[in-house]
Amino acid sequence: MTKPSHDPTSFYAAFAPVCFTLLGLWLIVVQTRHSEWRRSPVHRNRAHILAVNFALPGMMGLLALVQPGNQTLWRVAFAVVAVIAALLLGWVTVREARRARTSWLARVATVSAACLYVLIAVVAIFPGLISDIGIKLRALEVEEILLSLLVFIAVNVAWYLMFDEADPGAT
Repeated sequence: MTKPSHDPTSFYAAFAPVCFTLLGLWLIVVQTRHSEWRRSPVHRNRAHILAVNFALPGMMGLLALVQPGNQTLWRVAFAVVAVIAALLLGWVTVREARRARTSWLARVATVSAACLYVLIAVVAIFPGLISDIGIKLRALEVEEILLSLLVFIAVNVAWYLMFDEADPGAT
């Protein structure tokens, strides 16, 4: 018995606006903390990474809506965006680790997000892998779960960072 085809329209029609709304709310937080954070490279980097973690999943959601039945389009779009995001987050993690300026929580969150992006890319590139390992979901459904986890992490890091005090002496 085959499953009916999965139409991502309903999920991504809700998911993309949520991501961009969270991005807008995050930009308001950044604006209210701008005078304090502009002197703190750590906070500027964190604010940027969080903006990326709201914008890129939203972009994936929009791209999934271009032609909802076109598997090639979502696979290429998700793979390209996820690889770029994973590389960016990996670069930021290495750069921040050298400076030893971030908390362990920030590093764990960034590495976790990078790992989720890698998984998103792997599922997009090798969608058959999901059924091969015995998961009873379609590849696009797994992507929906991974993207939801990614946004969940970003929201929690945003909450933490929103209340984090910037070092007034930071340059």
